[in-house]
Amino acid sequence: MSVRFEDVVARSGRLVYTCVGTSMLPMLRQRRDLLVIERLSGALKRYDVPLYKRDSGQYVLHRVLKVCPSGYVLCGDNQWRREYDVREDQIVGVLTAFIRGGREIPVTDKRYRLYVHLWCGLFPVRAALVWCAAMPGRLKRRWRRAHGRRSRGKSI
Repeated sequence: MSVRFEDVVARSGRLVYTCVGTSMLPMLRQRRDLLVIERLSGALKRYDVPLYKRDSGQYVLHRVLKVCPSGYVLCGDNQWRREYDVREDQIVGVLTAFIRGGREIPVTDKRYRLYVHLWCGLFPVRAALVWCAAMPGRLKRRWRRAHGRRSRGKSI
C-alpha cells in the first residue's frame, strides 16, 4: 500500500521526502536533497514552490511564476514549458525548506531568496537555453521516427 502525500501533510502538517526528478535543478538535486513540505496556510505567492497533484495522479514540485484568477502558472527551475491553471484543490503543501548535507536551508534564507530572484528574473534566457540544450535529443528522436520505420524489415 502506498502512502499519499496529502494524507501525511493532513495528518502531521509536514512531509519530509527525498527529492525525485530533475525539474528543479540546480536548486534541488535528485536523490540527494530532502524536501520539507508543510501544510499551506493561505494562498500561494509568486516564487513559492508548491507540491501539487496533477489530475493524472502524478506529484510535481514546481515554482509559482504567476498567480491568476483561474489558478497558478508553474514551471520547474530546469524546465522551459509552463503549466497553466493549476488549481488550489491540487495543492498538497508548499516547500518551506530543503536539507542538503545535513543542513536545513529555509526558503527565507537570504542566499535562497537571491537565487530565486536571479533564476526567475532570467527565465526567458534560461528557457531558451534549456530549449536549445534539448534540441539534439528532439532531432534524434524525430530522425529515428522518420528513418527507423523505413529501415525495418530490409535485408542486406
